[in-house]
Amino acid sequence: MNLTLVIPALIGWLAGLIVNYLADVLPITRRLSQPTCPQCDSQFAWKDYFFFRPCPNRHPRKIRLWIVQAVMLALSIYIWIKPPSRLGYIFGFILLIYFGIIFVIDMEYRLILHPTSIFGSFLGLVVGWLNWGLVPTLTGGLCGLLIMLALYFFGVIFTRIRTKRMLALGQETDDEEALGAGDVILITILGFILGWPLIWFGMLFGILLGGFFSLLLVLWLVISRKYEKNALMLFVPYGPYFITSAFLIIFFPKFIAMIVPG
Repeated sequence: MNLTLVIPALIGWLAGLIVNYLADVLPITRRLSQPTCPQCDSQFAWKDYFFFRPCPNRHPRKIRLWIVQAVMLALSIYIWIKPPSRLGYIFGFILLIYFGIIFVIDMEYRLILHPTSIFGSFLGLVVGWLNWGLVPTLTGGLCGLLIMLALYFFGVIFTRIRTKRMLALGQETDDEEALGAGDVILITILGFILGWPLIWFGMLFGILLGGFFSLLLVLWLVISRKYEKNALMLFVPYGPYFITSAFLIIFFPKFIAMIVPG
């Protein structure tokens, strides 16, 4: 490896450790705490945890740990070479860590936590101000909030209608919603980050991504004849798709320009 890339590689590996650690402890304790094994609740020694060793009861670690480490290392090198315009490497990398934490937690726990939302709000305002200026940043956040609130209440109405229908058919109900309050907060933050008018495209692209992968999931369940047994899997968390959309817009604008000419 080129010596000039050693620094971003090390920073990326450290960032992966941060993302993995916060994704392991925040959903459980809502604070910085000693990590525990998800299978037996035994506490890791710090050295064992950060060196990816099994827990005291010899339960293996999640494959997610290695995926996050590899992705953060690769992206750190990428934005070192091609930092996002106006943000530079430092702010771009902090934003990357935030995206990683939200993505992993929402994917695994279907949660968007208040501590990450508070941090994300301040980060979003700074990133948006650096990128677009104050007015487009605030406008993006407000428009994202209003649009997502409308979609959220529509989802609540849909869920109630669906629940009544399931009860009428004598089927077991659940509390799953198409969109949650955490998604409303997340889109507000992404509105700060993307500004106006990019936030509407970020939302649309995220929804399309979620719909595309949901369709693939439905096809897989139907082909494997597991649709009825795994129907709840269809309620995918939309946070990771919104994060992916914003990530591509900020860090891979040329890719977005290719799929959306002009």
